Amino acid sequence: MDPNPQILENPEPISSEDQSPPVPVHSPPFAVASLTLSLSTVIPSNFLVQPRFSGLFSRQPNKDNVPTQAASLSHLPISCSSLCPPKISLKSTVSANPLQIPLSLGPRRPSEPSNGAGMRRATIVWFRNDLRIHDNECLNSANNDSISVLPVYCFDPRDYGKSSSGFDKTGPYRATFVIESVSDLRKNLQARGSNLVVRIGKPETVLAELAKEIGADGIYAHYEVSHDEMETEERIESAMKEENVEVKYFWGSTLYHIDDLPFKMEDMPSSHGAFRERVQGLSVRKTIEALDKMKGLPSRGDVEPGDIPSLSELGLNQPVAMSKEGWLAPNTSQVGGETEALHRLQKYGAECRAQPPKATNNGAQNSIYGATFSNKISPWLTMGCISPRSVFDEFNKTVSRKHDSGNGTGTNWLMFELLWRDFFRFITKKYNSTKKQPNPSPATACTGALA
Repeated sequence: MDPNPQILENPEPISSEDQSPPVPVHSPPFAVASLTLSLSTVIPSNFLVQPRFSGLFSRQPNKDNVPTQAASLSHLPISCSSLCPPKISLKSTVSANPLQIPLSLGPRRPSEPSNGAGMRRATIVWFRNDLRIHDNECLNSANNDSISVLPVYCFDPRDYGKSSSGFDKTGPYRATFVIESVSDLRKNLQARGSNLVVRIGKPETVLAELAKEIGADGIYAHYEVSHDEMETEERIESAMKEENVEVKYFWGSTLYHIDDLPFKMEDMPSSHGAFRERVQGLSVRKTIEALDKMKGLPSRGDVEPGDIPSLSELGLNQPVAMSKEGWLAPNTSQVGGETEALHRLQKYGAECRAQPPKATNNGAQNSIYGATFSNKISPWLTMGCISPRSVFDEFNKTVSRKHDSGNGTGTNWLMFELLWRDFFRFITKKYNSTKKQPNPSPATACTGALA
């Protein structure tokens, strides 16, 4: 194709009025783009001499008289004294699709996500008995729903001090385990670009102050089932309602999810045997992978992380090791935290793989034993440093392959213990949720279970 085809065969003489230089008018840049959204509405049909191009513009040209000259269709300079500044040209290539030039409505903030309009500004993640990164639906949901996330842990003074009977509500050994678990959680969050804010105070007061300071519009936390913890949840919901902050809870403390149970909570069986029958064959949800990178902390407020308290700051004394004649001090290797919990789980799995399964009288292999006939992970389960689903998932991957012969019996003992733990938590939830019911039937149990 000739790069400069002759389009106007008999051009009319240009008057002196037309030859006068156009007066530059500084119009908005989007006025130029609006002329080129559809060439058929701008270029009169008599400019298009070649018939193969005329079919591309099916619409009838309008009667607007645009003072312009077209040198070619591949290089089309448009000069308009009333709309465009001088020396502005638009290059276009005629194709089967209508010519479109997208308009930008303004720059996007670098920190704004692609769907920022539907995300929260800032969300507080209130850690309780879920001091872990792995399999933490609450943390993952907050990270996905928000532009910024503020993890918080509160040392509630009501959990420490003396009870009405004169005993420590939380002893020094348990308090040390909690302090170590909180410290490990902070390190894991820092490794993912976040941090953990630690405060000593009542959660309903601490969270309300932090929500105001950072402008939070949501608080995410895991459900608890005991009476005192549920009362704390009610106080927080009341305080946040006044601040127009949504409080959202998640379930993450049992092997079976509460939403997957084949019955309503008010119909929860009161005996462990009946509970086992009802959940038989129920699938366990997959564990949630730990986040590799977390959203940043809120820029508003400049919240200080705070120091993790010592035993003395919690009103407790250092534990004293007992004499050889009495009880020995707890094993110092029981360090709190998710890092230690995952290490122990892997170590116990290796012990189970190294030992042969114990056969029953009929030859069935229905038990797996580790060192000292215990998995020794109950303290970490109690504080939520590891989830029951993570324990079950690990043994499904490592232990059952060697010991089960394909029928899953090798982990029956573990399922049995985890089901006891589920039963106690669900039955506690049932009774605390139905306190107004007269004469509720008592729960029945015949043996202990995992904490």
